[in-house]
Amino acid sequence: MDFNYVGYTEARKIVKGVTSAASEEAAVEALVSRGYRVLSLKPVTSFTPNWKEMFPFLFRVKPEVVIMFSRQLALLLESGIGIVQCLELLIAQASNRNLKRVLGEVISELRSGNQLSTALGKHPESFSPIYCRSLSVGEQTGSLETVLRQMADHLEKEEAAAKEVKNALKYPMIVGIVAAIVIGVIVTFVFPAFASLYTLLDVELPLATRLLISAVEWLTNNGLYLIAAVLIIALLVFAYTKTPGGRFNWDNLSLRLPLLGWVRQLDELAHCCRSMSLLFRAGLPLPEVMSLVIDSSKNRVVKRVLADAQQDMLKGEGLSRPMAKSKLFLPLMVQMVKVGEETGNLDVTLTAVAQHFEAEARDKMRSLIGLIQPATTLAIGVVVAAVALSLISAMYSIYGQVM
Repeated sequence: MDFNYVGYTEARKIVKGVTSAASEEAAVEALVSRGYRVLSLKPVTSFTPNWKEMFPFLFRVKPEVVIMFSRQLALLLESGIGIVQCLELLIAQASNRNLKRVLGEVISELRSGNQLSTALGKHPESFSPIYCRSLSVGEQTGSLETVLRQMADHLEKEEAAAKEVKNALKYPMIVGIVAAIVIGVIVTFVFPAFASLYTLLDVELPLATRLLISAVEWLTNNGLYLIAAVLIIALLVFAYTKTPGGRFNWDNLSLRLPLLGWVRQLDELAHCCRSMSLLFRAGLPLPEVMSLVIDSSKNRVVKRVLADAQQDMLKGEGLSRPMAKSKLFLPLMVQMVKVGEETGNLDVTLTAVAQHFEAEARDKMRSLIGLIQPATTLAIGVVVAAVALSLISAMYSIYGQVM
């Protein structure tokens, strides 16, 4: 990495220039070794786009790959192989390009004297702060293999829950796409042909048919404007959600939606409980556990109530009492946290709460999907039936007038 520096020599002569070093501290040490006193040191700005910051998902190691990596590394470490050699073996057999790249950079960091948790922490798009902090505790206590397996189990459960939701939503999405295509074909090709025929015959049509013809004509003439308006509104909403206030309001709305909001709340609480349990079991103090859980949450409303609970906890109120002040934390969670504080088994009670919330969220999601499927089918049937009845009633009307 290049740095612009300004300094002076022992003879009080100002010097300027560019130096290369691995870090800012290393650059200062190199300049001091030359006999310079550093006044200013700034990284050289480059106009080359940082693709990793612009498109982090392209460089991300997928959760299932991280899970497999964690289990394999734990197994190799237990066999007595050095950590650098373990990573070299994993690179040799890895098929994922992003994992190979990350492990190559991690090996370079390890050979420079950094720990595994620190090296992995430089890749937050793939390894979360909770993952890296847990590994740091494992390195300090000599239980790195155990922590790696615990993190693999934690990630596996979260990934399984996310996949279940995605799989459940696939059918309604496919049905919706097919419905849009069918309706589009009817409105674009089928109905205009009949409308032209009705116009040539110059007969009085039923009200339903006239309304449908008017709607199709309006969509034909103003369809592009309608699509443009929808896109503009979507872009405005997207831009609004990128602001701090907009993101908070959007997250708050996601927790208040009928049916779906309840599932979202259960998912967020389950994630909090499982993460807290994992970090507490690893041996981290509760204030640090709360900080990591706050950082890992993606919902701004949950972040705020967790931060409020943390502040009250630091004042000596414990954890269950501050949680009871917010309606976001369900009574079961508050009560179980209280039991865990009193018995010293907070990790066990939080794990039980997480399992309960995950099971309830899964059942609610299945019920919701069960309602979406027939509702979607019914909506398609109603639209197709309305179009068919309009066409048939018009044909009977024409037949009656001609005869």
